Amino acid sequence: MTKNKSIYIKNIYYMLAYAFQSLKEESYKHIETETFQYTSDLLVAILAQGIANQIRRGLGREYCRQMQSLSSPRGKIDVTNSIKAQTLFRRQLICVYDEYSENMYMNQILKTTANLLLRCPDVALAQKKKMKKVLIYFQNVKEVNPYTIQWKAIKYHRHNATYKMLLNICYLVIKGLLMTEEEGSKKIGHYIDEQHMHRLYEKFIFAFYKKHYPQFKVSAKHINWNVDDGYVELLPTMKTDITLEYKDKTMIIDTKYYSSILQQHGQFHSKALHSGNMYQIFTYVKNYDVMQSGKVSGALLYAQTDEAIMPDHEYRMAGNKINVKTLDLSGDFEIIKQQLNDLVKELAE
Repeated sequence: MTKNKSIYIKNIYYMLAYAFQSLKEESYKHIETETFQYTSDLLVAILAQGIANQIRRGLGREYCRQMQSLSSPRGKIDVTNSIKAQTLFRRQLICVYDEYSENMYMNQILKTTANLLLRCPDVALAQKKKMKKVLIYFQNVKEVNPYTIQWKAIKYHRHNATYKMLLNICYLVIKGLLMTEEEGSKKIGHYIDEQHMHRLYEKFIFAFYKKHYPQFKVSAKHINWNVDDGYVELLPTMKTDITLEYKDKTMIIDTKYYSSILQQHGQFHSKALHSGNMYQIFTYVKNYDVMQSGKVSGALLYAQTDEAIMPDHEYRMAGNKINVKTLDLSGDFEIIKQQLNDLVKELAE
């Protein structure tokens, strides 16, 4: 069984830095020079520094509903519950009131994630000390169940935009690193799982071209089916990972992060690319190139694995070019940049 090549952990930092531009701030520069044994170590360092930055800006606060038995009433008195709890014998009343507090949902997620990482035996002691230092400011913040966090319900606006990168790191820790054992205990893994690594890989490639090729129009484009009669009911949606447009040329890139790039066929164990991937990129290209100009190309960009055979081919299919390339994430980042530059060299001309 093959597997993804071990990603140089420093490259995960670079990928995160492209995906989340806030990591370009000066306060994170020291992380680039540190050495990390595991991904969890790296994420602790980023999260601790990010929380420290947020503390300097001011932790987010919002009005939170409180219910408490008080000697001096405030807010709305809950008579029914006061009688049931017999608080009058203690000369108290149960009151419901709003309190402007840092005990908001985003801070609760930060504290929950931080404590999960602190309980991880593989995180270096020096990183744990940094995290404990910032958690002093979260004494009034409650923890939440990491498995019931409503990620899609979190809304960002100009007042809480600085939390976006921090909560994305929390998401990677909880969804990508957290594993559940049979007895119900929680364990932090060493590496981000394949599903969430794929999403980071896609975001990194997108952000790379957005930053280094301002002359390109970079988007995740919806492609219309090139049908003869206009009838498209029940046809699936086509949305590219990355579409690069420059002058009259277009390149559609489909990013793939698998443990195995090639699939095995038949009794002779012949190897071939996953058929669905080729069908997909071919369909994208041919439906986008409505005029059949040949100026639309496609690329399947795989994260390199430990397999003996790595695809590196350019195919000519019905007038269009389809590239199949692999990107080695285990080496020097300058080489990764060069590979990505070479991929779009013809488009940039």
